[in-house]
Amino acid sequence: MMPLTEIDRLKRTVTSAWESPVADQVAAAWGYPAGTAKWWRSSASHVFVLPDPSGKRYLRFVPDTYREADAVERVSVLMERLAAGGAAVVGPVRSETRRLTATVPTELGTMHAMVVEAAAGEEIDAEGLTDDLAREWGRALARVHDGAVGIEVGLPEAFTELAEIPDLFAEDPALVKAAARLSDRLAGLPRDRSRFGVVHGDFELDNLAWDAGRATAFDFDEAALSWYAADVAYAVRDLTGADVDSDPTHRHLVQAFVAGYRDVRTLDDSDLANLRLFVGAHAACSAVRIARALESSGADEPEWRAELRADLTGMARAHRDLAVAVAAGCGT
Repeated sequence: MMPLTEIDRLKRTVTSAWESPVADQVAAAWGYPAGTAKWWRSSASHVFVLPDPSGKRYLRFVPDTYREADAVERVSVLMERLAAGGAAVVGPVRSETRRLTATVPTELGTMHAMVVEAAAGEEIDAEGLTDDLAREWGRALARVHDGAVGIEVGLPEAFTELAEIPDLFAEDPALVKAAARLSDRLAGLPRDRSRFGVVHGDFELDNLAWDAGRATAFDFDEAALSWYAADVAYAVRDLTGADVDSDPTHRHLVQAFVAGYRDVRTLDDSDLANLRLFVGAHAACSAVRIARALESSGADEPEWRAELRADLTGMARAHRDLAVAVAAGCGT
């Protein structure tokens, strides 16, 4: 997630018609006239909707101070190659100069951008999920994993935020100890090609669109190199809650998801045994990301930002507690 101050800077440029001169400057790289792009949301990226005669598209951009151009390029190349290989993911749209991404100077500084096609269909939440759809969800993730094998685009490794915890949370020795224990456990896991590779990083239901029982994935902002089982653990949080052992209500859906994944590729019981470890590591890393996003509040913080800060602070506390609890169960 971008810092709240960065989100606020962009939000202050958005008009009552959901337009922004910053988005207009960026969208021009794809030939869109001013006033076309409409603000949708800002989180890991600023996202604007682009109505288009050939179908709705999304403009996504980030400030250079938050993410480098190469990082945006790597994600766009991954998405293009996956789409070209037949994986059900949205593809990027090339700019007027035929590039996958564009670096654009704006009144808020340099922005790195890409445009992606909209995914066909509608979103489904956990309450609308059936066993058949959950199984297809698992298949869809497995196809992404299979499709990404051999695509070398220089993605970062997941869970690197664990190394930041001793400095960032020096006043919280329990979390520092938990991060060290989780890191040790991750370091001992096998990294053979059947278990470790390119992952989506956020394959939850709100990053999928469903059409005729098939899922199409979008939002690859968190793509990384990691264990495939870690991608499974993060995806099914919609069904399990933060802790994989906490909610039996949707257990049959989790089982259907795993069965669907196994329809396409191998997922050993030993991999499933590490799901809780991955949940704890994800939680610790999420606490780091939230801490980065919060930064200092300032005296003139608008009401929406103060409310979001309070919500994120509560989420960070929950992530911290989960990471500590999972680490405590990992043994020495």
